[in-house]
Amino acid sequence: MIAERATGAQIAEAAERLRRAAATGVPCAPVRELIGGWDQDAAYAVQRAVLDGRLADGARRVGHKIGLTSPAVQRQFGVFAPDHGVLLGAMVHTDREPLDLGRFLQPRIEAEIAFVLGKDLDWPSVTAAEVIAATDFLLPALEIADSRIAGWDIRITDTVADNASSGAVVLGTTPRPLAAVDLPGLGMALDHRGETVSTGSGAACLGTPVAAVAWLAREAARRGDPLRAGDLVLSGALGPMVPVTGPGVFRARLDGLGEVHADFVRGDVTHATHAANGSTA
Repeated sequence: MIAERATGAQIAEAAERLRRAAATGVPCAPVRELIGGWDQDAAYAVQRAVLDGRLADGARRVGHKIGLTSPAVQRQFGVFAPDHGVLLGAMVHTDREPLDLGRFLQPRIEAEIAFVLGKDLDWPSVTAAEVIAATDFLLPALEIADSRIAGWDIRITDTVADNASSGAVVLGTTPRPLAAVDLPGLGMALDHRGETVSTGSGAACLGTPVAAVAWLAREAARRGDPLRAGDLVLSGALGPMVPVTGPGVFRARLDGLGEVHADFVRGDVTHATHAANGSTA
């Protein structure tokens, strides 16, 4: 039996559920209750509805992120296919810039490689070679994933609808040319308070982060929101994500790319303020 597709009303209700969770700081029930657990087209429609509201409020689109590329992260959530979301300007932070824990609901952190594009990738058959030719430079990155879904009780439609569980990204500040980095062989270690809490490699990201970006370019073009010159692209986790449970510094070391630090602090900034300017996503 073929499951019924989500209606426009259900998509709108799911978008409102996620918007309300971001604005209040209170996680919500899974949106798969409304749109089903399999209909990714409906989930991307929810994602677009939420993002359109943020863009209308003045948020600025700066790129894309890929989620669920690492088998380790897929196993954590019982999700076995990549997804993607949109990066907004207020989500992007610089190495060692303080991050207010109050802006997040259920933060988790993972190390990634950020691609900055020098050319458009706007056709639905992008190859790995074309990704390499279009890449201006690479940066080490830490993604702070966050979920508006209570208890991270997610399936593929929940995370897609929730902008691929986006929260924020911290970028290193020393660019490296792609040709100078062995991406499949790159090793990663994520430390917190002197302890290594996650390890991984470039090969954990669909075999190489270049393949992940090529997958994203094809999917984004197919869905009508292609990658453009100047875009920041987070290419996916290199190892398991780790919960952020309090203030402190996480340091990621990426072979050939250097280090990047995320400094979490306590502050008095409310979820509502950040939801209004698009910094929770």
